[in-house]
Amino acid sequence: MNNQKKTSIELAVQTGRLATLAGLLMAMALVPTALASENVPHRPFAYWANVPDQGQFIAGFVYEQSEAYHMWAGGQYHNVTAHAGGESYGTDINQGYLALQYGLTERWALDFNAGYTSEGWRYFDNGDIQSTSGLMDWSFGVRYQIYNELTETNLPWAPTLTFRAGAVMPGTYSQSFAFAPGLRTTAIEPELLLRKHFGWPGLGLYGDGLFRYNMTTGNNQYIVAAGLFQEIKGWEIDFGYKHLQTLSGTGITYPVDPASNDGYNIIYPRDPRENNDAIQFGFSYTTRKSKWRYGFNLTSVVDGNNTDAKLWLGGSIDIPFGGKHGQ
Repeated sequence: MNNQKKTSIELAVQTGRLATLAGLLMAMALVPTALASENVPHRPFAYWANVPDQGQFIAGFVYEQSEAYHMWAGGQYHNVTAHAGGESYGTDINQGYLALQYGLTERWALDFNAGYTSEGWRYFDNGDIQSTSGLMDWSFGVRYQIYNELTETNLPWAPTLTFRAGAVMPGTYSQSFAFAPGLRTTAIEPELLLRKHFGWPGLGLYGDGLFRYNMTTGNNQYIVAAGLFQEIKGWEIDFGYKHLQTLSGTGITYPVDPASNDGYNIIYPRDPRENNDAIQFGFSYTTRKSKWRYGFNLTSVVDGNNTDAKLWLGGSIDIPFGGKHGQ
């Protein structure tokens, strides 16, 4: 058997396997569950536009925390800071997740992202501490790199462009908790990611856009992010904008009529129509020999409705094994 026939057979086998994976992904996403607010594990700055080497495994570890002392509801900006013992308390989230990737071929890759989250607040129950914790909404996906700007020598305009077919499965925290740390829903999310160098050395543009079909409530969402990056030797600096738009759903009721006997001074729906705009900043460093990647990112929500004004801080480390650049 010549090399060309052998390659064709291997490609057909890989395509069959990926079609099976895609079918399983779609089937699993049809399992019903409940809804709260958006918090799916997702890497910023179009990091997923790049795929691991064939046969390479990347183990990623991500920690994030957020705090919010204000929120938007009914088109108004509200201060939701609680004071106790000389301290100020907002809505706080702490979470960490494992972010795994595997390179099937030069262009195909798998990813899996799962972790644990915890959230607490005082303001909406007259200073009493309320909290919820459990597994985060977890996600997995199949990625196909349509173009790689380093190898498309006959297409100088081509960016690194990658399509991701992703799915989201629900976590185990309370979905009835106000500003719960996730949607707690099954979802399907097609996504396009790109990165493109231009101008002086190391300067580039990134873009990321996904549409999330929330299977239970039908309040579908789209998320778009775009910005610039600058590479300097092993360093990368990123700055950009992110927008979350929910296409239908119910608004937050705040403040609540005291006669309603609700128990809290906020009514948080299970299908919130959450919309927000955020700015993002980050930097990372990749070691020269081992290719370990250390990252830091910040996301600040600056406007929106049915959402809180979170300030997210996160750190990550990605360790490759195998492949051309792994250990």
